[in-house]
Amino acid sequence: MPELPEVETIKRELEKAVLGKKITEVCVHNPAVIRQPSVDKFKKGLSGVSIKNILRKAKVLILELSNGKALVIHLRMTGQLIYPGDGRKSRVSFKLSDGKTLDFNDQRLFAELRLLDDWHNLKFIQGLGPEPFDLTEEEFKKMLSNKNTKIKPLLMNQTFISGVGNLYAAEVLFRAKIHPERPAASLSDKEKENLFKEIKDTLNEAIEHKGSSVDQYLQLSGEAGDYVKYHKVYDREGKPCLVCKSPIKRISLGGRGTYFCPKCQK
Repeated sequence: MPELPEVETIKRELEKAVLGKKITEVCVHNPAVIRQPSVDKFKKGLSGVSIKNILRKAKVLILELSNGKALVIHLRMTGQLIYPGDGRKSRVSFKLSDGKTLDFNDQRLFAELRLLDDWHNLKFIQGLGPEPFDLTEEEFKKMLSNKNTKIKPLLMNQTFISGVGNLYAAEVLFRAKIHPERPAASLSDKEKENLFKEIKDTLNEAIEHKGSSVDQYLQLSGEAGDYVKYHKVYDREGKPCLVCKSPIKRISLGGRGTYFCPKCQK
């Protein structure tokens, strides 16, 4: 699933490519991805309106429109936005006033499109915890206090802190030298401070490299993100740790595959 760096990458690229342009026509090739409202209302509410603003909340994109509505895009596991698109894999195509098309692709139909009068009322948005970049170090340390939950599932809990998923939680914990099964409350103040720093540094580095192209994620241009080659543990089971040369291990934690170095992470 695209995480904060991937969705932020797409958001920045959309700002350069489509901001201010008018949606002249909406072509729905598979209605399964449209969750709200009906297909007819979806098409009618988007046709002839301009894209006035583009936001990101955690892993969700929000396109605010000239008619006061908002197109909310949750890419989930396999959603893609491609510009300019050719329509060949598109589930929904948005024809724009520049004569080009913004394609919404989703091979497995897990993604979600919603046209809302007020995106603030979306239950998922209301339930989000703060983003790492909106927190101070002291606020983050207080959030971890008295939390007996294992640290990796806690970092992935979008109601606790939003935007971090399985991939970056693994990378962050390796860089912070913290075992993914440690209870959050067991971390010392120094470990909490280091973890907070590594969360922000790792996410920023991933954004600089246009995200990690694992699974189906692509940039708006259709190109792969470049951060995969900088992964330290994710998807490296059995390969030597880049620090100590011990084999990277993979366990199941919170229902997700978790990668870590058993020697470096304590």
